[in-house]
Amino acid sequence: MNKYIELVKKWLADKDSVSLEELKANRDAAYAAEADAADYAAYAVANAGDAAYASAADDAAKYAADHADDAEYWVNKYEECIKS
Repeated sequence: MNKYIELVKKWLADKDSVSLEELKANRDAAYAAEADAADYAAYAVANAGDAAYASAADDAAKYAADHADDAEYWVNKYEECIKS
């Protein structure tokens, strides 16, 4: 399994389980690595990072929730891709 996706899945399951710094590092590493199914993995990781950034702002709850939903969508697309 893709380690970048695994970290996003961990964060999706429990937003407190992964720090903002870990999400940032994960996003940067996924972009640099261009892993298998790179587009889906990168989108999932980027959206998780965007949601984490937004959740740090007081007035950004909806933005954060939207990006968490986007991250989950791209994790699912990634998993469909690797099953093919």
